[in-house]
Amino acid sequence: MELDANSPVAVVTGASAGIGKSTAGKLVAMGWQVIGVGRDPGRCAIAEAEIAESAGAGGRFSMLRGNFDLMADVQRVATEITELTNRVQVLINNAGGVRDQRIVTTEGTEATFAANHLAPFVLTRELMPLLVANTDGSVPGSTRVVAVSSNAHKMSRGIDWDDMQSLTGFRSAAAAYGQAKLANILFTRELARRVAADGIIAQVMHPGVVASNFASHGDEYMQAHMASADTVSPDEPAETLCWLATDPEGGHDSGRYFHRKHEEQPTAVALDDVAAARLWIESEKLLAALGI
Repeated sequence: MELDANSPVAVVTGASAGIGKSTAGKLVAMGWQVIGVGRDPGRCAIAEAEIAESAGAGGRFSMLRGNFDLMADVQRVATEITELTNRVQVLINNAGGVRDQRIVTTEGTEATFAANHLAPFVLTRELMPLLVANTDGSVPGSTRVVAVSSNAHKMSRGIDWDDMQSLTGFRSAAAAYGQAKLANILFTRELARRVAADGIIAQVMHPGVVASNFASHGDEYMQAHMASADTVSPDEPAETLCWLATDPEGGHDSGRYFHRKHEEQPTAVALDDVAAARLWIESEKLLAALGI
Protein backbone atom coordinates (compact mmCIF):
# COMPACT_ATOMS: atom_id res chain seq x y z
CA MET A 1 0.00 0.00 0.00
CA GLU A 2 1.40 3.39 -0.98
CA LEU A 3 0.67 5.76 1.90
CA ASP A 4 -0.24 9.41 1.53
CA ALA A 5 1.78 11.55 3.93
CA ASN A 6 -1.22 13.87 4.36
CA SER A 7 -3.78 11.24 5.39
CA PRO A 8 -4.05 9.66 8.86
CA VAL A 9 -2.91 6.07 9.47
CA ALA A 10 -4.62 3.52 11.70
CA VAL A 11 -3.64 -0.04 12.57
CA VAL A 12 -6.55 -2.37 13.36
CA THR A 13 -5.92 -5.91 14.57
CA GLY A 14 -8.45 -8.67 14.04
CA ALA A 15 -9.54 -6.86 10.88
CA SER A 16 -10.46 -9.91 8.82
CA ALA A 17 -13.91 -10.34 10.41
CA GLY A 18 -16.35 -9.04 13.00
CA ILE A 19 -15.67 -5.85 14.92
CA GLY A 20 -12.23 -5.31 13.43
CA LYS A 21 -13.40 -5.65 9.86
CA SER A 22 -16.30 -3.27 10.43
CA THR A 23 -14.03 -0.75 12.17
CA ALA A 24 -11.44 -0.88 9.41
CA GLY A 25 -14.12 -0.43 6.78
CA LYS A 26 -15.64 2.59 8.52
CA LEU A 27 -12.27 4.30 8.93
CA VAL A 28 -11.35 3.68 5.29
CA ALA A 29 -14.72 5.10 4.21
CA MET A 30 -13.84 8.21 6.27
CA GLY A 31 -10.63 8.63 4.27
CA TRP A 32 -8.21 6.91 6.66
CA GLN A 33 -5.33 4.73 5.57
CA VAL A 34 -5.79 1.50 7.48
CA ILE A 35 -3.34 -1.34 7.97
CA GLY A 36 -5.33 -4.36 9.07
CA VAL A 37 -4.02 -7.51 10.68
CA GLY A 38 -5.73 -10.88 10.40
CA ARG A 39 -4.98 -14.54 10.80
CA ASP A 40 -7.05 -16.58 8.34
CA PRO A 41 -5.82 -16.15 4.73
CA GLY A 42 -9.26 -16.63 3.20
CA ARG A 43 -11.01 -14.13 5.47
CA CYS A 44 -8.12 -11.69 5.04
CA ALA A 45 -8.46 -11.79 1.25
CA ILE A 46 -12.23 -11.27 1.40
CA ALA A 47 -11.92 -8.39 3.87
CA GLU A 48 -9.22 -6.71 1.82
CA ALA A 49 -11.34 -6.84 -1.33
CA GLU A 50 -14.57 -5.70 0.33
CA ILE A 51 -13.03 -2.84 2.32
CA ALA A 52 -11.09 -1.56 -0.68
CA GLU A 53 -14.37 -1.22 -2.57
CA SER A 54 -15.84 1.01 0.17
CA ALA A 55 -12.88 3.39 0.41
CA GLY A 56 -13.70 7.07 0.63
CA ALA A 57 -11.57 9.86 -0.81
CA GLY A 58 -8.02 9.21 0.33
CA GLY A 59 -8.98 5.97 2.04
CA ARG A 60 -6.70 2.97 1.59
CA PHE A 61 -6.59 -0.51 3.09
CA SER A 62 -4.06 -3.30 3.20
CA MET A 63 -4.02 -6.51 5.20
CA LEU A 64 -1.10 -8.15 6.96
CA ARG A 65 -1.29 -11.72 8.25
CA GLY A 66 -0.14 -12.86 11.65
CA ASN A 67 -0.78 -15.45 14.35
CA PHE A 68 -1.19 -13.45 17.55
CA ASP A 69 -0.84 -16.56 19.70
CA LEU A 70 2.89 -16.25 18.96
CA MET A 71 4.83 -13.21 20.06
CA ALA A 72 7.52 -13.72 17.43
CA ASP A 73 4.77 -13.36 14.81
CA VAL A 74 3.54 -10.18 16.48
CA GLN A 75 7.06 -8.79 16.24
CA ARG A 76 7.20 -9.71 12.56
CA VAL A 77 3.90 -7.93 11.90
CA ALA A 78 5.18 -4.85 13.74
CA THR A 79 8.28 -4.84 11.53
CA GLU A 80 6.11 -5.06 8.42
CA ILE A 81 4.06 -2.10 9.64
CA THR A 82 7.19 -0.01 10.12
CA GLU A 83 8.11 -0.82 6.53
CA LEU A 84 4.80 0.64 5.36
CA THR A 85 4.73 3.84 7.41
CA ASN A 86 6.81 5.98 9.74
CA ARG A 87 3.85 7.21 11.78
CA VAL A 88 0.61 5.84 13.24
CA GLN A 89 -2.18 8.07 14.53
CA VAL A 90 -4.37 5.30 15.94
CA LEU A 91 -3.70 1.74 17.07
CA ILE A 92 -6.79 -0.36 17.76
CA ASN A 93 -5.93 -3.56 19.63
CA ASN A 94 -9.05 -5.55 18.81
CA ALA A 95 -7.79 -9.08 18.08
CA GLY A 96 -8.48 -11.69 20.73
CA GLY A 97 -10.83 -14.55 21.46
CA VAL A 98 -11.69 -17.41 23.74
CA ARG A 99 -10.62 -21.07 23.63
CA ASP A 100 -12.35 -24.23 24.78
CA GLN A 101 -9.48 -25.47 26.91
CA ARG A 102 -5.98 -24.76 28.15
CA ILE A 103 -3.73 -24.54 25.09
CA VAL A 104 0.02 -24.09 25.42
CA THR A 105 1.64 -22.43 22.41
CA THR A 106 4.97 -23.44 20.91
CA GLU A 107 6.46 -20.52 22.84
CA GLY A 108 5.21 -21.99 26.11
CA THR A 109 2.53 -19.38 26.77
CA GLU A 110 -1.18 -20.02 27.35
CA ALA A 111 -3.05 -19.16 24.15
CA THR A 112 -5.93 -17.14 25.65
CA PHE A 113 -3.57 -14.94 27.66
CA ALA A 114 -1.14 -14.67 24.76
CA ALA A 115 -3.64 -13.56 22.13
CA ASN A 116 -5.68 -11.26 24.37
CA HIS A 117 -2.99 -9.60 26.48
CA LEU A 118 0.58 -10.36 25.44
CA ALA A 119 -0.01 -9.72 21.72
CA PRO A 120 -1.41 -6.18 22.14
CA PHE A 121 1.27 -5.50 24.75
CA VAL A 122 4.03 -6.47 22.29
CA LEU A 123 2.46 -4.74 19.29
CA THR A 124 1.96 -1.49 21.20
CA ARG A 125 5.51 -1.59 22.51
CA GLU A 126 6.98 -2.29 19.07
CA LEU A 127 4.93 0.45 17.39
CA MET A 128 5.61 3.05 20.08
CA PRO A 129 8.21 4.90 17.94
CA LEU A 130 5.59 5.31 15.19
CA LEU A 131 2.99 6.50 17.69
CA VAL A 132 5.40 8.96 19.30
CA ALA A 133 6.46 10.21 15.86
CA ASN A 134 2.93 11.44 15.29
CA THR A 135 2.92 13.80 18.26
CA ASP A 136 5.29 16.14 20.02
CA GLY A 137 3.20 16.08 23.17
CA SER A 138 1.76 19.54 22.58
CA VAL A 139 -1.57 18.27 21.25
CA PRO A 140 -2.82 15.47 23.52
CA GLY A 141 -5.21 13.14 21.73
CA SER A 142 -3.72 13.45 18.26
CA THR A 143 -2.37 9.91 18.79
CA ARG A 144 -4.50 7.22 20.39
CA VAL A 145 -4.32 3.59 21.43
CA VAL A 146 -7.67 1.86 21.92
CA ALA A 147 -8.10 -1.60 23.43
CA VAL A 148 -11.09 -3.90 23.15
CA SER A 149 -11.73 -5.49 26.54
CA SER A 150 -15.00 -6.97 27.80
CA ASN A 151 -17.36 -6.97 30.75
CA ALA A 152 -16.07 -10.52 31.14
CA HIS A 153 -13.35 -8.86 33.21
CA LYS A 154 -15.95 -8.79 36.00
CA MET A 155 -15.53 -12.57 36.39
CA SER A 156 -12.01 -12.03 37.66
CA ARG A 157 -11.27 -11.19 41.29
CA GLY A 158 -7.83 -9.93 40.26
CA ILE A 159 -4.70 -11.15 38.52
CA ASP A 160 -3.37 -14.38 40.01
CA TRP A 161 0.29 -13.42 40.26
CA ASP A 162 1.32 -17.02 40.91
CA ASP A 163 -0.42 -18.18 37.73
CA MET A 164 -0.88 -15.08 35.59
CA GLN A 165 -1.46 -17.09 32.41
CA SER A 166 -3.66 -19.79 33.98
CA LEU A 167 -1.04 -22.31 32.91
CA THR A 168 -1.13 -24.49 36.02
CA GLY A 169 -4.54 -23.68 37.49
CA PHE A 170 -6.74 -23.48 34.40
CA ARG A 171 -10.24 -23.53 35.96
CA SER A 172 -12.28 -22.86 32.83
CA ALA A 173 -12.09 -21.15 29.46
CA ALA A 174 -14.37 -18.38 30.76
CA ALA A 175 -12.18 -17.73 33.82
CA ALA A 176 -9.03 -17.56 31.70
CA TYR A 177 -10.74 -15.16 29.31
CA GLY A 178 -11.99 -12.99 32.17
CA GLN A 179 -8.47 -12.66 33.59
CA ALA A 180 -7.10 -11.75 30.16
CA LYS A 181 -9.79 -9.10 29.65
CA LEU A 182 -9.00 -7.66 33.08
CA ALA A 183 -5.39 -7.48 31.91
CA ASN A 184 -6.54 -5.36 28.92
CA ILE A 185 -7.93 -2.69 31.25
CA LEU A 186 -4.96 -2.73 33.61
CA PHE A 187 -2.57 -2.53 30.66
CA THR A 188 -4.45 0.46 29.25
CA ARG A 189 -4.33 2.30 32.58
CA GLU A 190 -0.59 1.77 32.94
CA LEU A 191 0.01 2.63 29.29
CA ALA A 192 -1.94 5.87 29.79
CA ARG A 193 0.35 6.78 32.69
CA ARG A 194 3.55 5.90 30.85
CA VAL A 195 2.80 7.79 27.61
CA ALA A 196 1.07 10.83 29.08
CA ALA A 197 4.15 13.00 28.59
CA ASP A 198 4.16 12.12 24.89
CA GLY A 199 0.57 13.31 24.46
CA ILE A 200 -0.67 9.81 23.56
CA ILE A 201 -4.13 8.89 24.82
CA ALA A 202 -5.06 5.30 25.72
CA GLN A 203 -8.67 4.20 26.16
CA VAL A 204 -10.44 0.85 26.52
CA MET A 205 -13.95 -0.30 25.65
CA HIS A 206 -16.47 -3.10 26.11
CA PRO A 207 -18.05 -4.08 22.77
CA GLY A 208 -21.12 -5.86 24.13
CA VAL A 209 -22.19 -9.35 23.09
CA VAL A 210 -21.47 -9.29 19.39
CA ALA A 211 -22.82 -11.54 16.64
CA SER A 212 -19.52 -12.74 15.18
CA ASN A 213 -17.22 -15.77 15.02
CA PHE A 214 -15.81 -14.80 18.44
CA ALA A 215 -16.79 -18.05 20.20
CA SER A 216 -16.05 -20.40 17.32
CA HIS A 217 -13.14 -21.89 19.30
CA GLY A 218 -14.89 -21.65 22.67
CA ASP A 219 -16.19 -24.48 24.84
CA GLU A 220 -19.80 -25.71 24.86
CA TYR A 221 -20.75 -23.27 27.63
CA MET A 222 -19.42 -20.28 25.72
CA GLN A 223 -20.99 -21.33 22.44
CA ALA A 224 -24.36 -21.95 24.13
CA HIS A 225 -24.14 -18.56 25.84
CA MET A 226 -23.44 -16.81 22.55
CA ALA A 227 -26.21 -18.72 20.76
CA SER A 228 -28.82 -17.65 23.32
CA ALA A 229 -27.57 -14.13 24.04
CA ASP A 230 -29.16 -10.95 22.77
CA THR A 231 -26.37 -9.96 20.40
CA VAL A 232 -25.59 -6.80 18.49
CA SER A 233 -24.10 -6.37 15.03
CA PRO A 234 -20.32 -5.81 14.84
CA ASP A 235 -21.19 -2.39 13.41
CA GLU A 236 -22.33 -1.15 16.83
CA PRO A 237 -19.02 -1.56 18.70
CA ALA A 238 -17.22 -0.51 15.51
CA GLU A 239 -19.05 2.82 15.75
CA THR A 240 -17.72 3.25 19.28
CA LEU A 241 -14.18 2.33 18.23
CA CYS A 242 -14.22 4.83 15.37
CA TRP A 243 -15.64 7.44 17.75
CA LEU A 244 -12.86 6.79 20.26
CA ALA A 245 -10.34 7.02 17.43
CA THR A 246 -11.58 10.29 15.96
CA ASP A 247 -13.93 12.20 18.27
CA PRO A 248 -12.58 14.84 20.70
CA GLU A 249 -14.17 12.93 23.60
CA GLY A 250 -11.78 10.03 23.10
CA GLY A 251 -8.80 12.36 23.03
CA HIS A 252 -8.66 13.45 26.66
CA ASP A 253 -8.60 12.00 30.18
CA SER A 254 -6.67 8.90 29.25
CA GLY A 255 -7.29 5.46 30.75
CA ARG A 256 -11.09 5.44 30.66
CA TYR A 257 -13.51 2.55 29.99
CA PHE A 258 -16.33 2.96 27.45
CA HIS A 259 -19.41 1.18 26.14
CA ARG A 260 -21.72 2.49 23.42
CA LYS A 261 -19.92 5.86 23.35
CA HIS A 262 -20.43 6.40 27.07
CA GLU A 263 -17.89 6.18 29.85
CA GLU A 264 -18.58 3.45 32.39
CA GLN A 265 -16.85 2.20 35.51
CA PRO A 266 -15.16 -1.20 35.41
CA THR A 267 -14.81 -3.25 38.60
CA ALA A 268 -12.64 -2.10 41.49
CA VAL A 269 -9.88 -4.59 40.65
CA ALA A 270 -9.69 -3.07 37.15
CA LEU A 271 -8.98 0.34 38.73
CA ASP A 272 -6.06 -0.93 40.82
CA ASP A 273 -3.11 1.08 39.53
CA VAL A 274 -0.65 -0.83 41.70
CA ALA A 275 -1.76 -4.03 39.97
CA ALA A 276 -1.58 -2.25 36.61
CA ALA A 277 2.05 -1.30 37.21
CA ARG A 278 2.90 -4.80 38.38
CA LEU A 279 1.21 -6.40 35.37
CA TRP A 280 3.41 -4.32 33.07
CA ILE A 281 6.56 -5.42 34.89
CA GLU A 282 5.52 -9.09 35.02
CA SER A 283 4.62 -9.02 31.32
CA GLU A 284 8.03 -7.61 30.44
CA LYS A 285 9.69 -10.36 32.50
CA LEU A 286 7.65 -13.04 30.76
CA LEU A 287 8.49 -11.65 27.32
CA ALA A 288 12.16 -11.27 28.18
CA ALA A 289 12.23 -14.97 29.09
CA LEU A 290 10.87 -15.66 25.59
CA GLY A 291 13.55 -13.46 24.02
CA ILE A 292 10.92 -10.97 22.89
